[in-house]
Amino acid sequence: MKRISNINPLGEERPNPSEEEREKLRGERLQRERDEAYQMLIELCNLGEYDMAEQLANRHFNWGYEIVDGIVMERID
Repeated sequence: MKRISNINPLGEERPNPSEEEREKLRGERLQRERDEAYQMLIELCNLGEYDMAEQLANRHFNWGYEIVDGIVMERID
């Protein structure tokens, strides 16, 4: 552990990621959010909350899912 007097408050020790690394991290985050959304929609459908799942999927169109007859499906545009 560093002493407080040895810590640079501007955080210059931390490297700035390149644009490729930023894009990769952004893509990983979006995929993780999409996977979590899929699980949430599946759980709602398993509980019989089809209307709630459909409203949630419609509200978050960017997830790319829709509810068809109580089943979570990938949205085809």
